[in-house]
Amino acid sequence: MAVKEIIVPDIGDFNEVPILEILVNRGDTVEKEQSLITLESDKATIEIPSSDAGVVQELKVNIGDTVSQGTVILTLEVIEAETKVKPAPPPPPQAVAVSQQPTPPASSRLSSAISDIRRPQNLPTPPVASIESKAFKPYAGPAVRHLARKLGADLTQVKGSGRQGRILKEDVQAFVKQVMTEGTVPGFGVQLTGSSMGIPEIPEIDFSQFGEIETRPLSRIQKLSGAHLHRSWLNIPHVTQFDEVDMTELEAFRKDLAAEAKKRNVKITLLSFLLKASAAALREFPNFNASLDASKENLILKQYCHIGVAVDTPNGLVVPVIREVDKKGLFEIAANLGKMGQKARDGKLSPSDMQGGCFTISSLGGLGGTAFTPIINAPEVAILGVSRSKMQPVYQNGEFVPRLMLPLSLSYDHRVIDGAMGVRFTQYLSFILSDVRRLLL
Repeated sequence: MAVKEIIVPDIGDFNEVPILEILVNRGDTVEKEQSLITLESDKATIEIPSSDAGVVQELKVNIGDTVSQGTVILTLEVIEAETKVKPAPPPPPQAVAVSQQPTPPASSRLSSAISDIRRPQNLPTPPVASIESKAFKPYAGPAVRHLARKLGADLTQVKGSGRQGRILKEDVQAFVKQVMTEGTVPGFGVQLTGSSMGIPEIPEIDFSQFGEIETRPLSRIQKLSGAHLHRSWLNIPHVTQFDEVDMTELEAFRKDLAAEAKKRNVKITLLSFLLKASAAALREFPNFNASLDASKENLILKQYCHIGVAVDTPNGLVVPVIREVDKKGLFEIAANLGKMGQKARDGKLSPSDMQGGCFTISSLGGLGGTAFTPIINAPEVAILGVSRSKMQPVYQNGEFVPRLMLPLSLSYDHRVIDGAMGVRFTQYLSFILSDVRRLLL
């Protein structure tokens, strides 16, 4: 036996492609042409097969690494083929007679009937797995299984289009699309009860018939965030609560801190105060700092406070996470915001920079608007939208006085949070932000 380095073969024009999955482990026995890793390009997923059969000695790459043609994936102790599998003997003549076949059980009659449509009637009934069979283990990677769990797809019913029947993400998406639009399980033609509420596709239109057009592909960030937001919108019953905050005193205090902030080389913005106030509100209302478990029957209450902040970049929207907001002061929060914002605009955020959030703030105050309905960043259960503040007449002590009012838009998961709790949360935020000295209480 010889040890051989398995490298990335010619993959066309792709270069520096990130690794999405590693499909084998050290000590695994692999066959020739068996997939070793999955790459995720801007256009599709690419599976890299083994050039030889053997035993994996050492992995040379990790998930998230970027590879190109010639990159070493692993070392393999090559196994030479010694024996060939003998073909199975033909079935005895009496097995061909249909009359000698036992009557299939009631649970498999539907599957047998479907199979009978496609085969000559003088052949024996082949073994057909029931649609509900759990004995079959689908050939799919961790990322595909994770996607299937999120979409509620049963992988035993999905037909793989990858090498050796491997199930790809596109197969899961196509399966879910067909079930929702047609109400059938692909490959079986069986109508599913309750699936008639599927969402029909928007008809494709040739817009060039109306005038000149330009086709521009979505950025990678737009594709990924779009799919995530779509899942959140379809799976979470959203409710949005609108409110206003009198931030006249807060704005005056923020300006007073400008000189001290300049000495510390940071910029104190309204967002720093919103993060600090939100951390206090999450402590007061722990259901907002929670997530539903996979069964949707239990609430996971988080004892940490990491808050995501939506950042607009040239390539699309990203949400870096500021960690342990409840344990930091305003200047430290401001420094974290500046650092994360710059990394986001430079496209240098790592996956860990965008994971672990408990709550998200999306501020459009720098652009304008009066209110909006932000989409919850699942698996979180709430998101705070902030619009542009403006001076308004407010009736106080028998007269109208000018006050700087900030619009808030709080979207929340109605399975976890009811309307009364939503109102109390925004009122508590107003209580804190109208007099930031209350953060010391």
